[in-house]
Amino acid sequence: MNVKTALILLVLALATIFALVCVLLTRGRAPSTCQHQPPEQEDTDDGQSLVFADLTPEEMLQVVRYLQGNLGVQLVDASRAKPSDNCIASVDLQVPAKAEVLQFLDGGGARPPREALAVLYFGNQPDPNVTEYMVGPLPTPAYHRDVTVQKYRGKVPYHRRPVTGKEYMDINALIQRELRKAPRFLATCCESDGTDLAILTTAPRGFKSGDRAAWFVLFHSVAGTGYYLLPVGLEVLVEHRDLRVSHWQLRQVFYNGRYFASMGVLEEALVASLLEVVRIPKPQAEAALGSMRLQRPPGSPGPLQYEPQGPRYGIRDNHVTFQGWSIAFGMNPNSGLRLFDIRYRGERIVYELSLQEALALYGSNCPGGMLTRYLDGSFGIGRFAYELVWGLDCPYTATYVDRHYLAESDTPKTNQNSLCIFEHDAALPLRRHFSDSQSLYYRGLRKNTLVIRAISTLINYDYIWDFMFHGSGAVEVRVHATGYISSSFLHGQGTDYGNRVGPHTLGTMHLHHIHYKVDLDVDGQLNSLETQDMAYKIMKEPWSMQNTIERLYLRRERLEREDEAAFLLNTPMPRYLSFASPNPNKWGHPRSYWIQITSFAGEHLPTSSPMERFISWGRYQLAVTQRKEEEPTSTSIYNQNDPWTPTVAFADFIDNETITNEDLVAWISVGFLHVPHAEDVPNMVTVGNSVGFFLRPYNYFDEDPSVDLPDSIYFSSEQDARACGANPLACLPPATACAPHLPHFRYGGFLKL
Repeated sequence: MNVKTALILLVLALATIFALVCVLLTRGRAPSTCQHQPPEQEDTDDGQSLVFADLTPEEMLQVVRYLQGNLGVQLVDASRAKPSDNCIASVDLQVPAKAEVLQFLDGGGARPPREALAVLYFGNQPDPNVTEYMVGPLPTPAYHRDVTVQKYRGKVPYHRRPVTGKEYMDINALIQRELRKAPRFLATCCESDGTDLAILTTAPRGFKSGDRAAWFVLFHSVAGTGYYLLPVGLEVLVEHRDLRVSHWQLRQVFYNGRYFASMGVLEEALVASLLEVVRIPKPQAEAALGSMRLQRPPGSPGPLQYEPQGPRYGIRDNHVTFQGWSIAFGMNPNSGLRLFDIRYRGERIVYELSLQEALALYGSNCPGGMLTRYLDGSFGIGRFAYELVWGLDCPYTATYVDRHYLAESDTPKTNQNSLCIFEHDAALPLRRHFSDSQSLYYRGLRKNTLVIRAISTLINYDYIWDFMFHGSGAVEVRVHATGYISSSFLHGQGTDYGNRVGPHTLGTMHLHHIHYKVDLDVDGQLNSLETQDMAYKIMKEPWSMQNTIERLYLRRERLEREDEAAFLLNTPMPRYLSFASPNPNKWGHPRSYWIQITSFAGEHLPTSSPMERFISWGRYQLAVTQRKEEEPTSTSIYNQNDPWTPTVAFADFIDNETITNEDLVAWISVGFLHVPHAEDVPNMVTVGNSVGFFLRPYNYFDEDPSVDLPDSIYFSSEQDARACGANPLACLPPATACAPHLPHFRYGGFLKL
């Protein structure tokens, strides 16, 4: 053997060894199923959704600086502003007019200028008022214009402004000064000097337009426990209308069923033995009613949801895509989550889907409870959507998004991880069939949905806001209520207004009513409203004329006017009510989307009430109106403090205009009556306490659009269902090796509070 031959054999041997080593090494590798894949749907948005994007902190600061330098008045930071000062109350995105946006999105037009809406309180003026300015263009503002009269047909009186945190601090200081006038009473009733009592506001604030006097309810405050369940029986009425804080006064005192002119008079009644005092010692943390401290060690972890190959949805900026869905998302600091330009398979279905308002209306035999009608939008549904807890509020592996807002401060605030997006496996077939005749086969599809979620903590209640997108082309909107119930001190005939849930605690009955705006564009902007329902008709049998039958038939109707399409709460409504396009599907039916409401709302406030118009949207479970740029919302943050002369009265939207082939909006109310009971302590559970609605395709497609989704399963009796090639479910065992490397848990929700 010559040297050349030996070298060739050596090279071949080395190549063989190298190949064997590669085979051995690849045997130890994780299956290819674990490799992260890009989202199934390519994002072709090209930044168009940014037309709906919330303001960035930098844009908010630019607006503040512009206003400080161009209004010609001194502006005090709202976090320390007195009622007699001028201040910037809030800055938020001004969503452009729909016509401009559609020309940009669909018609190749220019991008609308980016603008902000700034709300200012002018207390240091001869005519104190609230003014709203449009400021633009962003990111470098160069102009502003007053839009208050244009929006509200007049100035906004100063007394309608929402109460600021600084105003609450000044009220609390006044209450503390007044409490010091009754030291023996506080020591006797509550083992307190008053400084450790929690103070809770009520609303509205008076009995007529211009009033600004509110009842404040006092509770024991115990660490780790919701004070809302620990009333001490004391409530005080504070008049705080005057722009001079020093002129505010405590007007009345309520204790254990009786009214007194002041804390001093209450103290005198105690000293004279003319007062029946119910002694309520301050409870220990571990024994307090409503304590949330753990009562046993944590158990083993429950099921964990994860994506073996990474998320199948895509997120870029404020835009999310998933299995044919395309959605732009954002958060209004007052009204909460808002979605725009919702498309399925490239076609716009909804232009705007947004939360409008959340009402909680109470009953009690204590003044604070009997008066209360909270409009949560005036407090800040979006502003108080705090950080979400990984693995509990949302799946651990969800995508968490920060939200920014500027309110009651010249500096933007960030609620980190306060919105989550995830794919949810409902552990339920979206559809399935097992064929046991003719041919034998199984066909099914998992019910996987895209969920966009935020959770708002509004004093005692926590509202879970869900917007869900199904593979069938349906949109589901749902709100779950949890958190603490509110309560009154139990006295007299208290159980006429709720149930006793503690030694001295009355769980007060109340209504939850939630309002949504749904601007549907079904196969175009111009839609009509069609209804379908069942009826019976007695007819003779065609084949046996001596007999009759109650034949079920479909009753169809097209509603022509707004008055016909305003369905009062808790009254019969057609079971099928659809936004219909003038264009037919393959089978000749109008392409439509059906509104299906799931609600068990309580009764609306009687229309004879002098404050009913401020929540007149609650009259209707559904109202359909022509869309108008000058009717962007069904309520206003100014309604809370002047319900007798509401800044926005939704009932005025319904003026019997035509709704045939028009750009239409559906305004939907959902809610429930809640009579608190023992099982609501310590916290109310979400089970049974959720309401919402669906937007479902109704002859919009020619068949179920989910038929071609990649999660579909089919196998027949002639196939080996255990084979991965025939049945994707058989491919799952290797995916168990793909458990994700979870990031370490972190939570910063308590910071900067």
